Amino acid sequence: MQVTFPDADNTRLANLCGVLDENLRQIETALNVNIHRRGEVFQISGDKAEAAGLLIKDFYQRARKPLDIDDIQLALVEIVHKPRAGEAPQDAPSDIPVLMTRRAGLHGRTPRQNSYIRQMQEHDITFGIGPAGTGKTYLAVAGAVDALERDLVKRIVLVRPAVEAGEHLGFLPGDLVQKVDPYLRPLYDALWDLMGFDKASRAFDRQVIEVAPLAFMRGRTLNHAFIILDEAQNTTPEQMKMFLTRIGFGSKAVVTGDVTQIDLARGQKCGLIEAREVLKAVRGIAFTEFMNDDVVRHPLVARIIDAYDAYGRN
Repeated sequence: MQVTFPDADNTRLANLCGVLDENLRQIETALNVNIHRRGEVFQISGDKAEAAGLLIKDFYQRARKPLDIDDIQLALVEIVHKPRAGEAPQDAPSDIPVLMTRRAGLHGRTPRQNSYIRQMQEHDITFGIGPAGTGKTYLAVAGAVDALERDLVKRIVLVRPAVEAGEHLGFLPGDLVQKVDPYLRPLYDALWDLMGFDKASRAFDRQVIEVAPLAFMRGRTLNHAFIILDEAQNTTPEQMKMFLTRIGFGSKAVVTGDVTQIDLARGQKCGLIEAREVLKAVRGIAFTEFMNDDVVRHPLVARIIDAYDAYGRN
């Protein structure tokens, strides 16, 4: 396939291609195509050459200023999920749920992500299960911030099992919050991004946002709270049942995890896997099963996950 820009603006072409054609390399990696450029003419080969050509045309229209790498990679995710000819259309823009955070117009980038957001808004308990990079944790935090901004809840509670990922960290100094900080860092990173550092810090100081290690949840009842249990694949069935029965009036809970990355001791049952079977028919509880094509990270991440899946089947 060939894409040509007659009377091309050289500045736009430079912004489109990026430094040392880095943007074109991103497209090649994500769509598994080959792109050769000579001036304003782009020769594209590969099974997804047509999609790559449409993407190049779209980026050229945006290239009045240098293109941000985040914009490139997010657009690559979105084009993968555009319906092909004959397929049912995706949600109209007016039907896509939007979350109220510091990042204006935040919404899902794939159909499953949009479904996940709807489920968080419509159900009191939502499970997000799938591989790394699919937005499970980030969108859960965005849903919590959205509920707090709309005054639907009074506080956010962050919960995570303190299970080490294949390493023994030994004694950790500091108070309780400082000891569990390393385990909650992905949640903190999302909060800083969605609320801003100063606003999030003030919310922690006023205990509008609370850190609650899973082991310390027994006996509590959480009312009017948005509760996130992250890395739930590292809970036992007893811990999962205990967590799910902490939910009080006016509360929502989101449970996230990746059942391919379990760090429990050998022989221990996984609470997330059991909950998926036990609760799948319970009304008021929703499950979103993310797939590798929902990954919203560097284009190589999805291909790395695919490669490990294929290796595991052999």
